[in-house]
Amino acid sequence: MNPDARLAPLLQSFFTTRLIQQKQVSPHTISSYRDTFRLLLKFLSRKLRRTPSDLCLEHIDAPTIAAFLHELERESKISARTRNLRLSAVRSFFRHVAFEVPSQAANIQQVLAIPGKRYTRRLVDFLTRPEAEALLAAPNVTTPSGRRDHALILLALQTGLRLSELISLSREDLSLQAGAHVRVIGKGRKERCTPLAKRTVAVMKSWLTEPWCGESDRLFSSARGAKLSPDGVQYIVAKHARAARAKCASLAKKRVTPHVLRHTAAMELLQAGVDRTVIALWLGHESIQTTQVYLDADLSMKEKALAKLVPMGEKPRRYKADDALLAYLKSL
Repeated sequence: MNPDARLAPLLQSFFTTRLIQQKQVSPHTISSYRDTFRLLLKFLSRKLRRTPSDLCLEHIDAPTIAAFLHELERESKISARTRNLRLSAVRSFFRHVAFEVPSQAANIQQVLAIPGKRYTRRLVDFLTRPEAEALLAAPNVTTPSGRRDHALILLALQTGLRLSELISLSREDLSLQAGAHVRVIGKGRKERCTPLAKRTVAVMKSWLTEPWCGESDRLFSSARGAKLSPDGVQYIVAKHARAARAKCASLAKKRVTPHVLRHTAAMELLQAGVDRTVIALWLGHESIQTTQVYLDADLSMKEKALAKLVPMGEKPRRYKADDALLAYLKSL
């Protein structure tokens, strides 16, 4: 075995040198890539009957990677989008390996040539105002955990923070004085400030006085004082969504997740007439094109456009101005 092609040192240099020291990627990217290679190493161990430490680069060729991705889709039921994210992590590793082990160029090029899978882009899910209010009313605010959940859901609905941003918040990230806002380091290590509404400020001021919150610098923590995990927040939101369905029947048809709360914040801004560029800044989007998905999902805007059209088979109507008094009343 070529000692330069052993997998363990190559993976260690990829994470420590390439990702952390040179590229300084975010902790979220590190976690995503880590999970990909944990799954891949387990797959290789089962297939080759070797421990991960005994594997070498020759064991990871293009057919093996293709089989790994196929198993994830078949057994774990991952989407094509998640499959492409796993492939992206593998490609990044092999681009690093190209500099470390140039003798493996042929194998590396074959892996890099594995195509991503096309997928249908679905309309984003979001909550209407009554559904969001029903979700906010679900936590039992007479208990510390209920007050935490209410504050967390309200902050997510109003700011549209990503799940990773939400669970990483500390008390110092909140400014509740004049010009109240929350400061986060988002995707791509971009820092941004999001203003807070009066209702959110009042709830957060009350939450910060809780003994539970005062024991740690974390804004939201578990019952044991530990940092909330992504699965923990998913569980909190899903639990209260189930309770809210008793008072809001339309929630029964929706799968409510933390990312749906982010979509809800974006749709609130869009339906209030906020410009797309401002929404992109609010959400921390890299490109304004990402914000286009909310326009696609907003049926009310399309219905307004339809109302301006003359139905097929009818003659165009001439414009007739409203009576001055009626126009005044309509503007109130």
